[in-house]
Parts: sequence; structure tokens; C-alpha cells
Amino acid sequence: MLIVLGLAIGLSVHTVVNCGDEDEPDICSAVIGFSPLRGSLIAFAYEGRGRIALRHGDNARAIADFNEAIQLNPNRASLYRDRARAYRQNGEPELAITDYDEAIALDPKPAAPYRERGLALIAKGDLDRAVLSYNTAVRLDPRDAQARIDRGLAFLARGQAIEARADFEAALALPSGKDSRAHDAARAKLAELTNSEPTEVSTPRR
Repeated sequence: MLIVLGLAIGLSVHTVVNCGDEDEPDICSAVIGFSPLRGSLIAFAYEGRGRIALRHGDNARAIADFNEAIQLNPNRASLYRDRARAYRQNGEPELAITDYDEAIALDPKPAAPYRERGLALIAKGDLDRAVLSYNTAVRLDPRDAQARIDRGLAFLARGQAIEARADFEAALALPSGKDSRAHDAARAKLAELTNSEPTEVSTPRR
């Protein structure tokens, strides 16, 4: 009897924690509505449903689910990062920045929240702080080509073409992996910079 009960509890926990991996929000909704597990564990079901909504561009629904998850489990950094992404995609950069700050305060080691916070800061027009955020992202993960491209774009917006070129070249030198979009973007920006440079014309000697 105890073994059966243990398996049932284990299955319930597994379903709660992983319901967002399936692209069907009804699974998470069923867990929320009927699971005997409450408290912080049920936050995983809200988080999963929120991630599904985020993948499908339903930012309002994602924000609502992340709100519930954070209320149940306020110390989980990934919840703030996911809600920040939803806020950013919903055109609310200030709320996104606040959530990225909270995610970083709870877990300062991952590079991704710093890079994504940079996008929100650029959307708000704060180029200087965006560059600082990208600096940290690059320091934490030097192999993140996208962070270098994003910082390069911020440098360009600040009129720093030399620094931007260095970042695009560094991104191009990194392994592309399965996704070549970062390399394609780096090549495109380098071509733009090359085409925009004035051509030196030698003055004929008299």
C-alpha cells in the first residue's frame, strides 16, 4: 500500500513539475484544478501553463499565470525571468526590467537574464545601462554569440562603430551550433558597417 501511494505521489509530482513541457495547457490546468498537491508545488503547473502561453504569444495569459506562480513560490528566479520576457514582448519594458532585476538578485549566475534585460533597457532607451548588462552577460558566458551581437547593436546606437565591429567579429568567430541565425546576423551587420565606411580616394601627385 505504501509503495502504491509513493508511486502515485511521485507521478503527481512529476506531472506538476513537467506539465509545461507538453504543448497542451489543459494538462497544466487539470493539475491546477485537481491535484492534491498545493502550495509551492502547484506553482510549477502555473509556470508550465505560463510558458506554453508565452510560446504561443499570449503574453497576457502568461503574465497572469506567472503572477499566480510567483505568489505561491516567490523565491524562484526563473518565474521572474519568464514574466519579464512576457512583459517585454507585451511592450512593457519597465516592468520587464524590474522582474529581470529580481531574477538576477535571486540567482546572479546565469548570463541569459542579463542579456534579456539589455533588450528591455534598449526598448526603454537606456543604452548605457544596456551595455553594462550585456558586459555582464558576455563575462558570464563568453560563448554566447547573441549577447555579443546585442551589445554590438547597442554600441552602434551609441555611435561606437569600432566596438560594434569587434563584437560582430567575435560573434562570428564563435561556433554556430545548430542555429546559424547569430552568425547570419553578425555577417549582415559587418557587411553594413563595411558598406557604410567611406572609401579612401588617393590624391594624384603633381
